[in-house]
Amino acid sequence: QVQLVESGGGLVQAGDSLRLSCAASGRTFSTGVMGWFRQAPGKEREFVAAITWSAGRTVYADSVKGRFTISRDTIKNTVYLQMNSLKPEDTAIYYCATKKYSYLSTEFRDYNYWGQGTQVTVSS
Repeated sequence: QVQLVESGGGLVQAGDSLRLSCAASGRTFSTGVMGWFRQAPGKEREFVAAITWSAGRTVYADSVKGRFTISRDTIKNTVYLQMNSLKPEDTAIYYCATKKYSYLSTEFRDYNYWGQGTQVTVSS
């Protein structure tokens, strides 16, 4: 089993920054992928960003490219999502997730374990 715990969400104004953290424990996948997804009320869960544990390869959704940065600390088993220039449309619950193999999938169905989520609210 893998346990994922997100933190760092909150209420901010448009243009502000936040950094989300996701701490992984248990049988983590050293060759796998960590991803961030988000879900706004009434909408489907959508991909935000993902990173491979080993090589640090990344992929981003077009909607966050240039504003968000995903990174990982392999010693701390923690993944971060630095979010800059936040917009009201970024408001959602943000989830981290992990999958075993190193293919950088943007599909939430490919991810095996999920955290409980952290709320991000951006006011205009």
